[in-house]
Amino acid sequence: MSRAVFCRVSWAPCLRLGPRIFSARISSIVPPSKTHIEVLGQQFPVDDYTNITPAITSKTALKLHLQPSHPLSTLRGLIESAYPDFTHASSMSPLVTPFKNFDELSFPADHPGRAVTDSYYVNRNMMLRTHTSAHEVEMFKKGETKWLLTADVYRRDEIDASHYPIFHQVEGARIFDTDANGLKEVEEDNARLSSLLAQANIIIEDIPHISPTNPVQHDHDPVFSELVAKNLKLSLNNLILKVFGAASNISKEQPLRVRWIEAYFPFTSPSFEVEVFFQGKWLEILGCGVIRQATLDTAGVQNKIGWAFGLGLERIAMVLFSIPDIRLFWSQDPRFLSQFEDGKINVFQPYSKYPSCFKDVSFWVPKDFELHENDFCDLVRDTAGDLVEDVKRIDHFVHPKTNRTSLCYRVNYRSMDRSLSNEEINHVQSQVISRLKEQFGVEIR
Repeated sequence: MSRAVFCRVSWAPCLRLGPRIFSARISSIVPPSKTHIEVLGQQFPVDDYTNITPAITSKTALKLHLQPSHPLSTLRGLIESAYPDFTHASSMSPLVTPFKNFDELSFPADHPGRAVTDSYYVNRNMMLRTHTSAHEVEMFKKGETKWLLTADVYRRDEIDASHYPIFHQVEGARIFDTDANGLKEVEEDNARLSSLLAQANIIIEDIPHISPTNPVQHDHDPVFSELVAKNLKLSLNNLILKVFGAASNISKEQPLRVRWIEAYFPFTSPSFEVEVFFQGKWLEILGCGVIRQATLDTAGVQNKIGWAFGLGLERIAMVLFSIPDIRLFWSQDPRFLSQFEDGKINVFQPYSKYPSCFKDVSFWVPKDFELHENDFCDLVRDTAGDLVEDVKRIDHFVHPKTNRTSLCYRVNYRSMDRSLSNEEINHVQSQVISRLKEQFGVEIR
């Protein structure tokens, strides 16, 4: 499938690469001698699920979305300004239980997002949230009926210019009473939002609010559910207009183009994806839908129906600010930070492109052992930090006689701030090799 879809955990887009296998942990990131790990000043016992690394824990307190003048903070503020009467939350701890992250949102027991190869676990009972939806039940339990929540989220992933194990999401939700007053509220808000869009330079390619392939939930009134889905779409069309209108020259001759696509998420139905035509191509923006009744039931919310959406800040900010490498968001270089101002979308001006330094590592994997690619990437990232631009597997070989597996990875070292010497990278690469042998028992070829 050529088009990216929303999958794994939550609203963030990824490529559908075929079935994923949920499995128990096979390899260990934490040294056997370590009995506890510290995260955000708290001590936790380690176990066979522990896979969080110092490179990750060192960033859990940084909260880029709250740093003044940072592009992520500016984008968060722009989104919040589209919902002035919503509660705005942005300081939730990333430490959550797997139950809170998955079960409260109706994730099936075998969902691949639960796997230790996909998510960061402090131990079996605690993890780093993989999505802002982890706080949805919590927000509703507090009595919030319309809110935005911005937070850092964590996922084990590949290494390249558009993937980073930490990124930031905005979750938005609104619920209505299911009585006549709630119905009136939805209808009046739909009329208000429709009026705003009618005056705007925007073309919307819509789809049915509900359909046989994108059904209303069995315990929802179809008429009410359709009105809520419409309210969701109208609200997000106005949000997209505000965000992308601030960064492009929209006119009658060149209107903003938005299109809606059916989707599937464990915690909404009907569900949708939204794309925007920007700078000559369609860009996936967010996922959304009508909240599963089971989620509201878990929160103890009675006689309500509502919608929720989630979007990734980095994905949008990279386009709006023309930021070519996701690592730059974490840069402390004044040449990067000084280019941005609160509330303004400035196009990033590259200040250098330092040369790459490629290093290959080839090794035999121990027999009856599986080394997941995310384990390798985490080891490299924890050793070399943000000096690594990307990691690619360039060879996979199974010996026909011994049945042993050989892997070869190419690591591209490139600093965003300075030139790297070959001597320096040889030292880093030797540390990578030492840790590979120590932690995974590989045999270097």
